[in-house]
Amino acid sequence: MSTFILKVKPIEHEGVAFHMPCRKTDGAAGYDLFAAIAKPETIIAHGFANLPTGVSIQLPGKEYAAFIYARSGLAIRHGITLTNGVGVIDSDYTGELTVGLYNLSDNAYTFMPDERIAQMVIMPVCTPVLQQVEVLEETERSAGGFGSTGRF
Repeated sequence: MSTFILKVKPIEHEGVAFHMPCRKTDGAAGYDLFAAIAKPETIIAHGFANLPTGVSIQLPGKEYAAFIYARSGLAIRHGITLTNGVGVIDSDYTGELTVGLYNLSDNAYTFMPDERIAQMVIMPVCTPVLQQVEVLEETERSAGGFGSTGRF
């Protein structure tokens, strides 16, 4: 796959240092996004929060989009997930990336300044020409339904 430049613009928040999104290892698919908050912020049990990242991006063209995913550790250990499942950042959006978070657990969770809150993955986007048809080709499964192939 070819390398391209992802332009990253710092967004200033009073009392907050800028953190460039980063990959912790060469094999990491996602770039960590950090909480651009000056003081700890608590999400109550079963509560919501929308945290700024202090970052805006410009994708190299309409062939790409950025996808924001929950951090596995936050989800597994603390029940912190994204409010919308996966955030989709279109190629023509250049505003600040904010992360909507939901606390699924029965315990409050406090985010600290500069804490990693989500991960951003850049992927190609396919935009096929849509064609309305009356019949689809038969397949082995066809309209067998979700989960119809069994558990194992």
